[in-house]
Amino acid sequence: MKVTLQTLLDRSVKKMGGGINSVVKASALEMIKRAYKEGIYVQISSGYRSMEEQAALYGQGRLYSYNGKIYSKITKPKVTQAKPGQSIHNYGYAIDYFLVSDDGKTALWTVNEKWRRVAAIGKELGFKWGGDWTGFKDYPHLEMTGGLSFTQLQSGKRPILTLKFKQGTETIVTGSPKKEVAPEVSEEPTKGKGDNVVVTIQKTLNIRYGCKLIVDGIPGPKTKSALIIALQTELNKQFNKKLVVDGKWGAKTKAAVVTVQKGAKGNLTWILQAALYTEGYKPGLLDSIFGKDTETALEKYQKAKKITADKKAGKATFTELLAA
Repeated sequence: MKVTLQTLLDRSVKKMGGGINSVVKASALEMIKRAYKEGIYVQISSGYRSMEEQAALYGQGRLYSYNGKIYSKITKPKVTQAKPGQSIHNYGYAIDYFLVSDDGKTALWTVNEKWRRVAAIGKELGFKWGGDWTGFKDYPHLEMTGGLSFTQLQSGKRPILTLKFKQGTETIVTGSPKKEVAPEVSEEPTKGKGDNVVVTIQKTLNIRYGCKLIVDGIPGPKTKSALIIALQTELNKQFNKKLVVDGKWGAKTKAAVVTVQKGAKGNLTWILQAALYTEGYKPGLLDSIFGKDTETALEKYQKAKKITADKKAGKATFTELLAA
């Protein structure tokens, strides 16, 4: 029995993940539909990739650690040259694809005429293809960055992408509501409404600290409690504070807080960035580096909460961010 279009779409939506850009997502689904009409069965294997997921991939075939965790799998072959933050996947602007057999049960990785035809369809829709690169050729890779490099994405810049096709009545929406598929998308997040950045924060808290949050993109009391767990864990690990890791803000946790300021790097800075973001203040890219954007967001928050605006996150700032 021939694999259905809906099956390919459903599988692909799941693989692209919640952090994928909506124009990239809609264009990928359109590529699958157009290829299907030509008798080519395409599936997306990867879309948005968290920093931890990127670290795990980079750790294959080499010795590597990220944020204090070892990701090395030296017995496996290398699969990427991109460290966390160096892949377009980390920002939701890239996908990888492969072909499947007529029944949809077998993955086909041969780069043949059909494979190249899918790449051509992707380019018609605005993607750039890794098979066109002059150096290392990445045949499954398609990306859509509006001309921005990953270093510009790292610095916090975001493209405004537009669809290269008109959506008609045959559009099949799977996995997400129609509002995600827009003709023009600004990457300005909306707090409390399935925010993709909050999704990333929740996923990171789950992976890094075992918080078991429901990943819904909505910052609430459980996400705040998970941030306290993260802070308590890091204070214990880095400063031997011996706190009970319970996700509750108390006098002992407050007393153990250390000051985080410009130039700091690491998980404590990430926790500060995440906490600021969930309060509606934008610290730039959540990259664990206390730079200008984080300093600006922190100062705005301190002024709004009538805390001494010294641009340093100490006991008073963390108490305001996490205790309420």
